[in-house]
Parts: sequence; C-alpha cells; structure tokens
Amino acid sequence: MPEHGHVHIEINTGTIVRFVLVILFFLFLYLLKDVFIIFLFALIIASAIAPFANWLEEKGLPRLLGVLILFFTVLVLVGFLLSLVVPFVSQEVSQLLTGLPGTLSKVSSSLEKAQEGAPKYFDFVSEIQNILETFSTYLQQSAQSVIGLVVSIFGGVMSFVAILIISFYLSVTKNGIDNFLGSIVPEKYEQYAIGLWKRSEVKVGRWLQGQLLLGLIMGLVVYVGLSLMGIKYALLLAFLAAVLEIGPIVGPVLAAIPAVFLAFLQGPSMGLWVVLFYVAAQQLENHLLVPVVLGKTTGLNPVVVIIALLVGQQLAGIPGMILSVPVATVIVEMLDDLAKHKELRRLSA
Repeated sequence: MPEHGHVHIEINTGTIVRFVLVILFFLFLYLLKDVFIIFLFALIIASAIAPFANWLEEKGLPRLLGVLILFFTVLVLVGFLLSLVVPFVSQEVSQLLTGLPGTLSKVSSSLEKAQEGAPKYFDFVSEIQNILETFSTYLQQSAQSVIGLVVSIFGGVMSFVAILIISFYLSVTKNGIDNFLGSIVPEKYEQYAIGLWKRSEVKVGRWLQGQLLLGLIMGLVVYVGLSLMGIKYALLLAFLAAVLEIGPIVGPVLAAIPAVFLAFLQGPSMGLWVVLFYVAAQQLENHLLVPVVLGKTTGLNPVVVIIALLVGQQLAGIPGMILSVPVATVIVEMLDDLAKHKELRRLSA
C-alpha cells in the first residue's frame, strides 16, 4: 500500500545552483544599476546610429568620419530644438507660478463661501484646497529643478560623457554591437543573444519612431486647439501632452487634467469646451492616429509598456523609465522563445 500524506519533491543540486545564480545576477545588476544604465543607453544610441553609419560607409565615406558627422548633427539638432522649446516653456511655467497664488486664494475663498453655505461639504472642500496647495508646491519645485531634471536623465555630466564615448566606440567599430555582445555572453549563447537583441532592436525602434511621431502630432493638435480657444499656457500644456504620450492610455488622460483645471479657472464654459476638445482629440488619436502611426507591427502590449514604465521609475527614476521599454521588450522576447521551445518539446514528446 502506498503511503498517503507524504509528498516527495526532488530538486537536484544543479537546479538550486542555477536559481541562486539567477538571483545573484539580478542583485548584482541592481547594485550596479548606474553602470548598467550607462551601457544600455550607449547600446541603444549605437543601435540607432549604426544603420546610418553603414549606409554612409557603403557610399564610400570612411566610417569614423561618418559616425563623427552623425553624432555632431544629432547633438546640434537636439541642442537647437531644446533652445527653441525650453525658454518658451520655462517662461510659461514662471508666468503660471506668478499668477497661481492669487488664483488659488480666489478659489479658496470661493470654496470657503461654499463651505459656509453647506457645512456637510466641509471635508470635501478642505480636500480640494489641499490638492490645490499640493499642486502649487509641486509646480514650484519642478520649476526650480529643471536643470536637475535634465542632468538626472543621464545621471550627471560624467555619465553623459561615458554614454557618448561608449556609443561612439560601438558605432565606429564595424559590427561593434555584435562583437560587444559576443564578448560578454558565453559562446554557447552568443548567436541566440545577438539574434534576440536584433529582434528586440527592431521592435523598440518601430515603437520609438511611432511614439515620437504620435507625441509630435498630439502636441501640435493640443497647441493649435488650446491657442484657438484662447487658453493660457497652451505651449506648456502641449509640451506636457507630447511628453506624456509615451504612456499609453493613461498619459493622455494625465495631460488633460491640468489643462481642464486651468481652463475652469478662466471660466466654467471654457473648462467644458476644453473637456470636449480633449475627448475629441482622444477619439482622433485612438481611431485614426494610433492605427496609422503605430499599426500592428510594434508587438508591444500597452499594458506591458505601462507596467514597464512604472517598474523602471521605481527602480531607477527617469533613466529607468526611458530604458524600461527596451528591457521589457527583450524580456518578452525571451519569454516568447521559452514558450515556443516548451511547445516544440511537448509536440515532439
């Protein structure tokens, strides 16, 4: 008679060692996350530059010269765009901060009158006042730390220089990324790692191009719409809409909240018009822009993107958010491969 109530679990030493090694590897990555972030940024920049460098090399231009021209052009363009946008946005932020305390005191006094007329709403009214004060404080802190925010994206000046040097080296070397991956991955998994990176690179590239285009279009739509309605701080709100476009579903809703709030301060009817405008813009985006711009080729699930952004922000702040989607794409590709191998083994068994 077999014994009941006893479950025999056999775990060999190899499984335990592998599990411990995986845990230690991820712990090691977390402890060295700053170095890991630098390498990932460099790898992504080199991946974006490499196709253009290859094309210039095919046209007969020396690779070193081609990469130098590309880096210089990109840096000049980014600097030019920032010099165009940042002064206007910071001007609108300072105007908003100057006018906000007066506006908030008016709103507070109106809320206090409402409170006198209806004591039962006391908690609700004080809650709104707290939200408005928090919003004001947050805006002031954001305005003071704009430079800190820009620096923190790349983790400081030294990290930024390191990213440029490593990405330049990977771009200048023919098949630099393949050689780099080959040097850090065991020979047994070398071909798989390179193939996995190339597939992920294509997906991330398409997603990034689509998101940038979508952000630009929605930013322009919001700017033109709010300007025509005479809403103050239209450029600031448009910039916010363009940036938050990276977060699917949630981003556009978050971008609409400050716009609606500021419009209601200008007048209740203005607030209602802005609500209608954002709803219409959202419908335009969902039914026309997203299918055309992003299509069905990206293969990145919006829920996966949101979770990746939240996890990235929790682990490493703004740099973590920027790198979260490429990392999530690689992980999803690996999980897909594991699922395919499992299915093949099941069918062949």
